[in-house]
Amino acid sequence: MEDCLAKKMEITVSEAEKRTGRNAMNMQETYTAYLIETRAVESQSEGQCAPVESLWRRYSEFELLRNYLSVTYPHIVVPPLPEKRADFVWHKLSADNMDPDFVERRRIGLENFLLRVASHPVLCQDKIFYSFLTQEGGWKEMVNETGFQLKADSRLKALNATFRVKNPDKRFTELKHYSDELQSVISHLLRVRARVADRLYGVYKVHGNYGRVFSEWSAIEKEMGDGLQSAGHHMDVYAASIDDILEEEEHYADQLKEYLFYAEALRAVCRKHELMQYDLEMAAQDLTSKKQQCEELATGTVRTFSLKGMTSKLFGQETPEQREAKVKVLEEQIQEGEEQLKSKNLEGRDFVKSAWADIERFKEQKNHDLKEALISYAVMQISMCKKGIQVWTNAKECFSKM
Repeated sequence: MEDCLAKKMEITVSEAEKRTGRNAMNMQETYTAYLIETRAVESQSEGQCAPVESLWRRYSEFELLRNYLSVTYPHIVVPPLPEKRADFVWHKLSADNMDPDFVERRRIGLENFLLRVASHPVLCQDKIFYSFLTQEGGWKEMVNETGFQLKADSRLKALNATFRVKNPDKRFTELKHYSDELQSVISHLLRVRARVADRLYGVYKVHGNYGRVFSEWSAIEKEMGDGLQSAGHHMDVYAASIDDILEEEEHYADQLKEYLFYAEALRAVCRKHELMQYDLEMAAQDLTSKKQQCEELATGTVRTFSLKGMTSKLFGQETPEQREAKVKVLEEQIQEGEEQLKSKNLEGRDFVKSAWADIERFKEQKNHDLKEALISYAVMQISMCKKGIQVWTNAKECFSKM
């Protein structure tokens, strides 16, 4: 961790800007660009600061970077991006992806993504990631030149592997189930939180009605007017505070959403392992088949029914020379198959070792982050309740002085 990029470079997404341009179809579009600022830490000497370098990136470029990392490092739980459009929102909150509050939260999420990658012991050393932070022009071409799209596994192939693997690794099967349950639980928690936010908004706005009624009442009461006016003021202030409170709550919701999206990153690692296991089993099956064919040709006996065996009975046996030539070809294929199987076994063991090390790192990070977020959320709720009690305590004092 001492060599990670986050220790050598300060990285911030400091600004978001709404822009208008033309897309690949030459149609006008409105999008948001984000200003990435970096500053080298090592080059800072006493009394001097290194210059800040900056460049603009669109959300689609962040997506391209993450896709590249996911394909290039299939054994790593790659940090997720913040949501492209708001989800799990309470009804008063805008779901528009151009809404300033949503853009600001996404800016924070994109900065968090870069810091996650820069802190990762493997991802932080990637040259493409470094270029993303420091090279504005020609970056996309550099990514495409890696040919990472050709390495990407199709969804159909991944689905096929899921259902046809005969000996799945129990650890990865359990991890897949865990990621599904994690996503389900956090989704439910976010839905509950959105419903609670709706109700809370209503409760706070009712206090605004109290404030209006007390103010109107104070206008017709001479002796009690000041007390009613003061109580109404406390109610109005309390009612107006709900917008800032729920906006702050959204930041805690975004922290939970990060792990909602991390669940898919976990499943991606599991799917890759299933694909490797499926390829390994197919290679072993093909090798066994070729060995059986070689044995049958060498001995002249057919142990299982086959179209070739039936054809031989109908049209006569092959000559010894023909059989010898076929045996030679099969022996070469068997030797090649054994080498491929050995290579796939080694690749699989390396993948499991690397993937499990990263999964353990992820679990430690997850436990720390979720614990911290939930405690902060609880502290915020306690603080809100205390403010509510204080408002009614102040109102009580106003009423007592009347």
